[in-house]
Amino acid sequence: MNRADLRTKDILNPSEAIELYVLSHRKFYKLLETKPCPGFVAHYKTRKLILRVEFEKYLMGHPELRRRIRDAR
Repeated sequence: MNRADLRTKDILNPSEAIELYVLSHRKFYKLLETKPCPGFVAHYKTRKLILRVEFEKYLMGHPELRRRIRDAR
């Protein structure tokens, strides 16, 4: 079975969000632990899920979450 395209999914797990938006693992998981939880987080039992559209809006104002790409010089 083929994996769904992450850009079309409405709800992502944290690993998928990190992969899709090239985020810093450390900063992203620290953000998920903040109280109160950010508006893009949905809870399902013990899992935290990311609402893609809301998270994209959040990223527009917080680009520091993105991982720095080092130059290969």
